[in-house]
Amino acid sequence: MTGTDEHAPPSGAGPSASASADILLRRVARGDEQAFASLYDELAPKVYGLARRIVRDPAQAEEVTQEALIEVWRTAARFDAARGSALSWVLTITHRRAVDRVRASQAGIDREYRVAAASAQTPYDEVVEGVTASLEQQQVRRCLKTLTDLQREAITLAYYRGYTYREVAEKLQTAVPTVKTRMRDGLIRLRDCLGVGV
Repeated sequence: MTGTDEHAPPSGAGPSASASADILLRRVARGDEQAFASLYDELAPKVYGLARRIVRDPAQAEEVTQEALIEVWRTAARFDAARGSALSWVLTITHRRAVDRVRASQAGIDREYRVAAASAQTPYDEVVEGVTASLEQQQVRRCLKTLTDLQREAITLAYYRGYTYREVAEKLQTAVPTVKTRMRDGLIRLRDCLGVGV
């Protein structure tokens, strides 16, 4: 995947973004899992917001958020502070993922039209809808099912609903350190299930 100007995110997140994200991302590049936990706590709501504006559909925006943040963990060593802030880099990844998702959805719709046109003279096959589903979406959903209930709930609340660690802990009636550990372990488990290496 190569970034082009066409994939640059909107320029609303520049100077006002916290400089702590830059420091955290450099620590993530060295494999610091706690820094990653802090980084996604800080950036996940912004990542989801951008994904939601592009793909529109909340469920797909959640999946784009998950994919983008896993890519951040996997490729943090590529971040170059001389070329921009950590927030800009993360939002560029998110923007690219979201645009790819929109294009894939459109390709799926086009494929459905072609299948419908080709089979106009044949009986309707109920399997067609299932066959056109995205393999990547299926893989992410499958991997989410491998998490414990607490990991899945905590990640869903933090990533997709924008809750802080403390709010997640209150909702799940669990200690904040436990929530942080479960979320970090869950993300690492997702990364391994999806077959992405560091």
